[in-house]
Amino acid sequence: MRIITGKAKGARIEAPEGDATRPTSERIKEAIFSSINFDIEGRRVLDLFAGCGQMGLEAMSRGAESATFVDSSAEAIGYVKANAKRAGFFTDCRYLVSDYRNYIRKASGRDTYNLVFIDPPYSAGMCGDAVKKLLGASLADDGCIFVIESEGDADILGSVTALGSFDVLKSTRYGKKTQVNILLYRGGETS
Repeated sequence: MRIITGKAKGARIEAPEGDATRPTSERIKEAIFSSINFDIEGRRVLDLFAGCGQMGLEAMSRGAESATFVDSSAEAIGYVKANAKRAGFFTDCRYLVSDYRNYIRKASGRDTYNLVFIDPPYSAGMCGDAVKKLLGASLADDGCIFVIESEGDADILGSVTALGSFDVLKSTRYGKKTQVNILLYRGGETS
């Protein structure tokens, strides 16, 4: 895996061995960033369930202002740090070993983001809950772009759009397992 374009184009991204971390495929990553490419400059990024950090680092390479990487695995965050150093973004990022719920609870009132990547383990079904908690904690600014990767048959759009006003920028299925939804948050959380 490599950073596709921008300041760190070609920088190598490494991930832990095994099935615990499932990096986004190069094809899907390229499609996501083609969709949001002109909306990255200056954004504050949250890479929740960061894994190896490739999504947040790609955003940094394309002009994001900062990135916060959260993952419950210390090993994964170790890889994120090494990848950020290799890409030249180490000091512009924060790294937290934390369950997403604990991070959101502690960050409430302190942090806000306007580009959020959510890609938990598919079988865990945490996407809707993560969005709900982020909105409830006021961590997503109006105009925040949510990039949500989930299991192909999960009804993420139904559960997420019930939480507030969202515009669906893209909703695409890749293969049998992966559904990508790119949503623009307009505000108005209702739950």
